[in-house]
Amino acid sequence: MRTVTEIELSRLLGALPGVPRIVASGNFAAPHRLLAVADAALAEFRLTMLNAQPGIPDREGIVHETPFVGPGMRGGPRLRYFPCRLSLVPHLLRQRLAPDVVLLHTSPPVDGAVSLGVEVNVLPAAVEAVRARGGIVVAQANPAMPVTYGDAMLPLEAVDYLLEAEESLATHTGAPPDATSRAIGERVAALVPERATLQLGIGAIPDATLDALLDRRELRIWSEMFTDGALALEKAGCLDRDTPVTASFCFGSAELYDWIDRNPRVRMLRTEKTNDPGTIAGHPALMSINSALQVDLFAQANASRIGARAYSGFGGQTDFIVGAMHSPGGHAIIALRSWHPRANVSSVVPLLSGPATSFQHSYIVTEQGTARIWGSDAVEQAQQILHHAAHPAARDGLRAAGRELGLPLV
Repeated sequence: MRTVTEIELSRLLGALPGVPRIVASGNFAAPHRLLAVADAALAEFRLTMLNAQPGIPDREGIVHETPFVGPGMRGGPRLRYFPCRLSLVPHLLRQRLAPDVVLLHTSPPVDGAVSLGVEVNVLPAAVEAVRARGGIVVAQANPAMPVTYGDAMLPLEAVDYLLEAEESLATHTGAPPDATSRAIGERVAALVPERATLQLGIGAIPDATLDALLDRRELRIWSEMFTDGALALEKAGCLDRDTPVTASFCFGSAELYDWIDRNPRVRMLRTEKTNDPGTIAGHPALMSINSALQVDLFAQANASRIGARAYSGFGGQTDFIVGAMHSPGGHAIIALRSWHPRANVSSVVPLLSGPATSFQHSYIVTEQGTARIWGSDAVEQAQQILHHAAHPAARDGLRAAGRELGLPLV
């Protein structure tokens, strides 16, 4: 490992042949100083990130590649979307998306290593893939990056170059849940038993669900990610003290970052571990709680596309739904509003207008009620969705459309 200046790094990157592929830390951990150097040094390159936020390099000559589209890439004219379960992205990086350069956002060196902090995710696999093909690994060592443990600790010998650059970490603060989100959260929380293991995504409904769980005890978290809701559970005494909060990445407030810093109660693992369906299934009463853009009368959920346009991606939803359904006492829950207020359309449709992200859930929950899916035949499922999940204004149209699809709905 050698410490370099921005000028030295620019020369190194500028000497790369062809159109290199750069894999960089994603979500709210983008290494902006490293990305700026690459942007200035290279006329053309391919940039691969997960859930990229606004502010990444975006111009002619840069192709965005991702299995999970974030707002920094969404709708872009040079976007290449690779549909892929999050647990399989490491294989994608070793095969179809093999990197020439990996840009990491890390802590400064500590005990012969740097910590990946808030974003472990697929980065260890990217480092292994780039080193296997003789590429380079560059770390932006930032004192603001929390030190987290587990697979977050990357030995210094795995890093070729280190750029010391301090910058504030991007934070994420969600809006307080509204009445509809709170109603959905309360319905979801009613399905969660004591001593359950939780996997939740990001957004108002997961936040409202966590708010409704503050009276539970001995809960555990095994998830691909967490936000400030995990800290709220910890403060309220809801979490099992003998089990670390385990995830692959996180983002949230500055208070959350302070809490995870050098905290043995938090363990950050690589995606292949957190999102392995077999490992997920080994946790008793694992409650997988995710959202969707649409659900249909066949109990399929679309969480990745709006029509033909890639909105996000599979993420870990498919991994956790399969794992949860095999977990003893576990369940897979899709929670969403029954009506999209901005588009002014029902979120329950006769048949998905986009590809199915997931299917065979335990429950579909909206503010209207809880539709019981698991163990019901196809007609019973559709009846449950119609009467307990769909908005009243949509039910007549759904009933008629369902009959045309061969579902004898009443």
